[in-house]
Amino acid sequence: MMTTEYQMLLWTVVLGLIQLVIHVLAAIKVRGLGWAFSPRDSAMPRLEGVGGRLDRAFYNLLETFPFFAAAVLLAGTLGVHSAMTAWGASLYFWARVAYIPIYALGLPVVRTAVWTVSVVGIVLVLTALF
Repeated sequence: MMTTEYQMLLWTVVLGLIQLVIHVLAAIKVRGLGWAFSPRDSAMPRLEGVGGRLDRAFYNLLETFPFFAAAVLLAGTLGVHSAMTAWGASLYFWARVAYIPIYALGLPVVRTAVWTVSVVGIVLVLTALF
């Protein structure tokens, strides 16, 4: 049976794929299918509004995910499975889920707080390793 940490890692990968699709659909809505099928050799203007926020939320996941994945995989490799690692992994995942609509709605202070909660989740997993 998969540990909570590995389940959260798996669901974060699924979340990332969902965000990828949302991010691409938002870009296509603004830039059109011609952009999607092009080699994208020329620079395009930055996405604005909700589409831009969804774009930035996706890239923000890409910035934190490697740290989360490394922490979870390291914990699993070392056989460290505790309430702290499970809580940390769950905190990271659920904060990342909450981050998407909060960022899309443009709630700056709440967005930063939720991002902080996700990083605290990574720190909890890492702390259990020491």
